[in-house]
Amino acid sequence: MNKIIGLKELRENTENYISQVQKGRSFTVVRRSQPIFTITPVDEWGDEGNWKTVTDLTKINKKGASLSVILSSLKRLNAQDR
Repeated sequence: MNKIIGLKELRENTENYISQVQKGRSFTVVRRSQPIFTITPVDEWGDEGNWKTVTDLTKINKKGASLSVILSSLKRLNAQDR
C-alpha cells in the first residue's frame, strides 16, 4: 500500500523519500488533496519481475554449460515445437 504524502513534504524531505524508495517503499504525492503522481522503486531490469528460471544449467554441470551446448539444445527444442 502506498503512503500518501504532500508535495510540500516531498520537496522539504526529498533525500529521506529517495532513501525510502530505494528500500522498496512507494508513495502517492498529493497537491491540494488531489493525487498528482506516484513514486515507486525502479525495476532495474524493466521486466516487472516477470522472469522465471527455465532451467538451471549448474544442476547438470557445476561449472555451467558451454554456449555451443546451449545453442544446440535450443535448436533441438525449437525443432520439436514445430
